[in-house]
Amino acid sequence: MSATLPTERRAGHPLDPPTGLAELREQRPLSRLAYPDGHEGWLVTSHALVRAVLADSRFSVRAELRHMPISGAPDSDQPPPPGMFGGMDAPDHTRYRNLLTGKFTVRRMRQLSERVTRITEAHLAAMERQIGPVDLVTALTQPVPAQMICELLGVPYQDRARFQQHALDLFRLNAPPEELAAAYGAVHAFVQELVAAKRTTPTDDLLSDLTETDLTDEELVNIGFSLLGAGMDTTANMLALGVFALLVHPDQLAALRANPGIADRAVEELLRYASIIPFTIRTALTDVELNGEVIKAGETVTISVPAANRDPAHFADPDTLDLLRSTSGHVAFGHGVHQCLGQQLARVELQVALPALVTRFPDLRLAVPVQDVALRTDMLIYGVHALPVVWGV
Repeated sequence: MSATLPTERRAGHPLDPPTGLAELREQRPLSRLAYPDGHEGWLVTSHALVRAVLADSRFSVRAELRHMPISGAPDSDQPPPPGMFGGMDAPDHTRYRNLLTGKFTVRRMRQLSERVTRITEAHLAAMERQIGPVDLVTALTQPVPAQMICELLGVPYQDRARFQQHALDLFRLNAPPEELAAAYGAVHAFVQELVAAKRTTPTDDLLSDLTETDLTDEELVNIGFSLLGAGMDTTANMLALGVFALLVHPDQLAALRANPGIADRAVEELLRYASIIPFTIRTALTDVELNGEVIKAGETVTISVPAANRDPAHFADPDTLDLLRSTSGHVAFGHGVHQCLGQQLARVELQVALPALVTRFPDLRLAVPVQDVALRTDMLIYGVHALPVVWGV
């Protein structure tokens, strides 16, 4: 019998995966899943099987083949336009990925750490001047990644208001189709203007570099569109959710404050513990035997990232936040050829901002009860809508 994808979280435990995933992982890590559109597919919940599917080229990421496991998620039955490489398989995905990979190397992203530090310190200083509870999302966790991706792409930061809310609208669940179309059109038009400007007057940024390749304007616009949306919202929510996790685990907060040098390990653990991506999707291109079952060609497989990252078969005591644990193999950024392209930039932003925040505000705490923190249950990417904090007396 097919189940539906668990999405409800236990009351008072907003950082734990939806209830039901652990039981499925223990009893049937590859289980039948009923999709809202009537499709009968699969759900994968164990760490080993998740990595196996993500590394297997017999499972396609193509957007037009997939079925969404929850109602209200933005979707399309059409192939992605040129440049929207996230929904493509090889060789198209390989071509775009190869063009971009050199722009996001570990070394290059680490070179940006000084700039991330300056941006972070400026926002922390502005936050320190405020009186009373402050929403950390608007004060820090949203603007730092937004400014970094804007600078990387060559977007004037003062123009962000033109597209930022529209970009967020694209991740809303159950958004009316006309609102989604308007949001898509607004962001697309903004990036189109930006690409035209880079063609005419290139500057020292990623989009200008890409104008020197054989990419068409359409491809450039769609690449810029993809990077802009992903680079702002994902890291912003991981940073906010990471702070939330630390604030409700004061022993771990104290450990990071006492030793900011563990920031790299702390970030990996927070990525594992507080997975913001609820699922990713693949579709079988041919019949595939997996874990004693046959996944038939055309069947969609939903991969539960939170379940894999809390699998006790791979992570000891996985429901405990431990900033010093080994997190090798976590799948917060995916696995295989479709791993998150911007993961090194996200790591740098998190490794800089988290210790800077907790050391500058040694008595930082929630300004509201845990249950009153507004969670992004209405969005495709999990996180918090606002995180009211306070410090001092």
